[in-house]
Amino acid sequence: MEPEILELESFLPYRLYRLADTVSREFSKVYKDHYGLTRPEWRTLSGLGQRGTMTATELGEQSAMHKTKVSRAVAELERRRWLVRTADEDDRRVEHLALTKAGLAAYREMVPLAKAFERELLAKLGAEERAAIVKGVAAIEASLASDRK
Repeated sequence: MEPEILELESFLPYRLYRLADTVSREFSKVYKDHYGLTRPEWRTLSGLGQRGTMTATELGEQSAMHKTKVSRAVAELERRRWLVRTADEDDRRVEHLALTKAGLAAYREMVPLAKAFERELLAKLGAEERAAIVKGVAAIEASLASDRK
C-alpha cells in the first residue's frame, strides 16, 4: 500500500494561507505606494485608528503579529510622528499607544482606499459567491474561536 500524499494545492488550510497572503500583498501596494508603509506598520496604524489607545500587547493580539514586528512598527510610526507612547501610571513597563493628529489624518485618508480595495476584490464575485464567502469565513472563525475556549 502506497503512503498517502497530501496535495497542497487542494488542502484548504494551505489554500487559505496562499489566498490571504496574495490578497495582503495586493493590498500592500495601496498603502506602500501612498505612504511607504510596511504590512506591520499598516496593521499598527489601522488597529490604533480603529480602536484608539492600545498597548503593544493588545496590538499584537488584535493583528496577530509577533511582538518584535509590533515593536518595529511602533518605532517607525513614532519616528514619523504618527504615534505617541504614554507610560501607564500604575505599571511603568506598560505603554499606551495612540495616533497623533498626523497619524489619524493618514489613517482617515487610507480608510476609503482600503474600502475601495475590498469592494473591487468582492466585485470579482457574484452576489451568491460574496454571501457564501462571507458566511463561510465567519463560520470557520467562529468554529476556531469556540475550539480555543
